[in-house]
Amino acid sequence: MADKYILKIWRGRPENQYWEEFELELAPYVNVTSALMEILQNPINIKGERVEPVVWEQGCLEEVCGSCSMLINGKPRQACTALIEKIIKETGSSTITLAPFSKFPLIRDLIVNRDLMFENLKKVRAWINVDGTYERGFGPKISQATQKIMYSLSNCMTCGCCVEACPQVNKNSKFMGPQIMAQVRLFNAHPIGKMVKAKRLKPLMGEGGVNDCGNAQNCVRVCPKNIPLTEAIAAIGRDVTLQAFKDVFSSPDRE
Repeated sequence: MADKYILKIWRGRPENQYWEEFELELAPYVNVTSALMEILQNPINIKGERVEPVVWEQGCLEEVCGSCSMLINGKPRQACTALIEKIIKETGSSTITLAPFSKFPLIRDLIVNRDLMFENLKKVRAWINVDGTYERGFGPKISQATQKIMYSLSNCMTCGCCVEACPQVNKNSKFMGPQIMAQVRLFNAHPIGKMVKAKRLKPLMGEGGVNDCGNAQNCVRVCPKNIPLTEAIAAIGRDVTLQAFKDVFSSPDRE
């Protein structure tokens, strides 16, 4: 295996974007994040030019916060768990490409604005309502089967990988994306959260909702936390259908 490798990075701002390459020494257990930190300390490209340091987001460095999401060799994933040596072995190439997500507005280099995901969480009331801060004793019991489902869904870190991989999320579509379906299922499974289940389902019943899913299943393939996104989408699809029937038969206009 080569003792050096190249990071080919898609850089710039919305008005000026370009590829730039950096050659680095290969060391054991180096990940993409540490490679970017090395460039940060000494931002000299493959031409020998000193350039502006590459900017990206990072936080926990253990695949929990989701902030270091980017396209690595075209695949949406987390930079902190992308090991350089492993990628080179898998691809047979000593050049690794890094690019920002394409489904979100570019800020600069590898940083994008993912506000849309958080705004969608607000639309579906992705939280549990409380009526005070005082102690009220034990809450309702939750079965182990439901706990298992809720735990897997709660691992979502709003990283955006599923949204990036989804072909239905594009400039011509208002589809909210797979992540929001999983969060609606999570909070509707909670004994208190299900009290406003109908309000969470409403935003998913129209344009951009669950019916806009094309069932490509790319989302579940790229999710770094192995969240059962396709199962969540199917479950929300059933809930939306039932809610539509309830709305019809509970309508005040119905005779």
